[in-house]
Amino acid sequence: MLKQKVHLSQMHIATNSETIDISLEVKTAELAKNFSKILKKGDTVFFYGEIGVGKTTFIRHLVNHLQANNDLNPTEVTSPTFNLVNEYDVGIFIIQHYDLYRLTSSDETKNIGLLENQKEILTLVEWPEKIYNKIDNKIDLFFEYGEDMNKRFLTIKGISNKTLDEIS
Repeated sequence: MLKQKVHLSQMHIATNSETIDISLEVKTAELAKNFSKILKKGDTVFFYGEIGVGKTTFIRHLVNHLQANNDLNPTEVTSPTFNLVNEYDVGIFIIQHYDLYRLTSSDETKNIGLLENQKEILTLVEWPEKIYNKIDNKIDLFFEYGEDMNKRFLTIKGISNKTLDEIS
């Protein structure tokens, strides 16, 4: 896969042909901040990528930015690997952050309330590969390591060109 690096000063969210370098946490934070501007109640975002590649770091910056924008104190955002879901109040809606890593079958997703109140909350899902019934109306974030494991890249799919223009 060809990687086209985009500097934050000229940043726009990736289309199918672009990959954003998020190797530095400051870049991850800035991208999460810009990305948070397009999210609303009812949205679902799937986070793909290996352990440690930056999914939860991105989510932490996204949640804390939304909280700060609504005059709320930032909360600790951790991966819900063992309790499967964490909820965060960001003032304008509730975020449900799922981590499906420990699930062994897609049947287990039926018992955790995943996507039940989808229209009332913002749903963020790490390890969505575990979900059998995929949904069409979602945003996919693909996190990946570079060849030397010190570099990290993000590709975003499921955003219209109009939305891209609004946040760039």
